Order: sequence, then structure tokens, then C-alpha cells
Amino acid sequence: MIGFGKEKVSHLHFYFHDIVSGPNPTAIEVARAHSTNTSDTGFGLIMMIDDPLTKGPELTSKLIGRAQGIYASAAQEELGLLMSLNYMFVEGKYNGSTLSILGRNAAMSGVRELAVVGGSGAFRLARGYALAKTHAFDPSTGDAVVEYNVVVLHY
Repeated sequence: MIGFGKEKVSHLHFYFHDIVSGPNPTAIEVARAHSTNTSDTGFGLIMMIDDPLTKGPELTSKLIGRAQGIYASAAQEELGLLMSLNYMFVEGKYNGSTLSILGRNAAMSGVRELAVVGGSGAFRLARGYALAKTHAFDPSTGDAVVEYNVVVLHY
């Protein structure tokens, strides 16, 4: 049996910047179905991301990590995204550690809950949840800032 020591609870708060416009987007389209163009929800669209995670809601706020992975429009009736992401931390006591996030993001809902399904480094054997709430959205560009509160159990 591997001795991991006492389990810890960590509460994290940060902002996720999904930038789809401009000269340096952090989210890019990698695939789409033929019917995506006629879908009200973008059903069939797949995006690859490398989004900054910051301490505050401004993009110029201190960078604490990156959200790397994919999201896909997986619902026909509403804007429902399948999210498969790794939050890679580059600052402070979690520097070099990751959290793996998986779940459904009903993007137009007030608060969405996604599952923490694993992690590495300080978050080895992590489990928990992430609450996402849109802080800002620019409908003309599609750029969004999402506030995250994450509760993680780990060793």
C-alpha cells in the first residue's frame, strides 16, 4: 500500500480567459460537422484551448496557470459543451501541478458544475468539483471570462 499521508482540502479561485478572436486566440476550431453551420447551438464544433488562468478577472492580472484541452458543442437543444481540460498551475505552491476537469458545461446557465477527476503533483489522486460562472462575455467576438471556484480533495 502506498502511504499518501493525510488527505487535504484545497479551495481555489481564479479566472479562465477563452479568447476566440483577434491575432492571438487561445481557443481555436479544430473540427466541425457539415450541419454545424445550420445549428443554433453550434452542435458538432470542437475547439482546442490553451487559455490563461489568472488571479483576477482582467487578462493583465497575475497568471497562475493555463487551461489546456478541448471543448465541444455536444447538445442540439441548448449551448451545452463537453469539457475535457487540464488546469496546469505555474505559480505558488501548486506550481507544476495539474487538475483534470471533465463534464458538461451548460454555458448559458448561471452556475455550472464540472467534476475534478484527477490531478498530478500537489493534486495527486484529486477529486472534487469546479463551479463556473460567466464573469464577462463579448457577443461580437465570442471572447469570455469565466470565474472558477474549485474544491479539491487530494493528498
